[in-house]
Amino acid sequence: MPKKLNIGLVGYGFMGRTHSNAYRKVNNFFELDYHPVLKAVSGRNAEGVKKFADQWGYESTESDWRKIIDRKDIDAVDICTPNNLHKEIAIAAAQAGKMILCEKPLSMDTKEGEEMVAAIEKAGVANTVWYNYRRAPAVTMAKQLIDEGRLGRIFHYRANFLQDWTINADLPQGGTALWRLDAAAAGSGVTGDLLAHCIDTALWLNGSITTVNAMTETFVKERMHNLTGKMEQVKIDDACTFFCRFGNGSLGLFESTRYARGHKALYTLEVNGEKASLKWDLHDLHRLQWFDHKDEGRLRGWRSIHVSDGDQPYMKNWWVPGLQIGYEHTFIHQVADFLKAIQEGKPCPPTFRDALETQKVCDAVLSSAKEEGSVKKV
Repeated sequence: MPKKLNIGLVGYGFMGRTHSNAYRKVNNFFELDYHPVLKAVSGRNAEGVKKFADQWGYESTESDWRKIIDRKDIDAVDICTPNNLHKEIAIAAAQAGKMILCEKPLSMDTKEGEEMVAAIEKAGVANTVWYNYRRAPAVTMAKQLIDEGRLGRIFHYRANFLQDWTINADLPQGGTALWRLDAAAAGSGVTGDLLAHCIDTALWLNGSITTVNAMTETFVKERMHNLTGKMEQVKIDDACTFFCRFGNGSLGLFESTRYARGHKALYTLEVNGEKASLKWDLHDLHRLQWFDHKDEGRLRGWRSIHVSDGDQPYMKNWWVPGLQIGYEHTFIHQVADFLKAIQEGKPCPPTFRDALETQKVCDAVLSSAKEEGSVKKV
């Protein structure tokens, strides 16, 4: 029988749903030594958290996250709160000897992240950060192809993450639903929310980023704040573009915005190498686009690989070849990897230390933009 791993969820918004679904489904599809148990969920709104607990099958609720950490029957703390609460919760959980799964970005800034890493590593607790797009099978396959040397020397990496949901100037900032527009809760705008995903994937696929050159823009300068009822300055970035240089000598181009009308969640990446190139699009996440220069000239061209077969990453655990999976499966894969890592006594990347590298790049990007695009070392 699998060993029980009692989960204490802190926060119950959108990400709380994705994580809860993953915990509920993982043992149906993956053979693991551990079985997650939805033991408790905490939230400030007693009625809301009770409704969430009933819907997802949590055994109990708490109104204060500290009680989750104090409970002896909680093995792992899952942090799904606004960014400004990550540090306090993570450090307290580490000191209590709890395993920790933390939503991205890791922290408000590098300094906070360093304190969190120090606490987690001192405590020696298992940890991971939910950069889930690594676990899209096509992205994992891209990692395999790059590591196998099939692209040869890498010349270019480019990525974008485009949305359009904040174009309305009447949209307020702050509060439960719109904390991502409030710098006090989020730390930054699209840089920490969207580009952090792109950066994490890039560091994983292509190695370290050494320098950045960035610009940002806040298109709506003032918004009504839900907590004060007053018009207040908007301090997050609505759009960000940056160039970078990787440690392997390749160049990078990254763009993110919430002002790209018609795009709800367009995340794409492309890697160009000496021998081959690859592309991936979140809107078609089960496909990997591949170009190999060694193909016969008259047949040479981009091919679309449908990543759904049993010899491709993760897919042997799902359906028969040709049947695709979706966004929610990336979280199931991360839970499966976390449980397997515990079983084997290994780290589950991205760890807090891995995520700290993404935070350092984000901070360098924001610093460069603040100084009118000056080149910043990471």
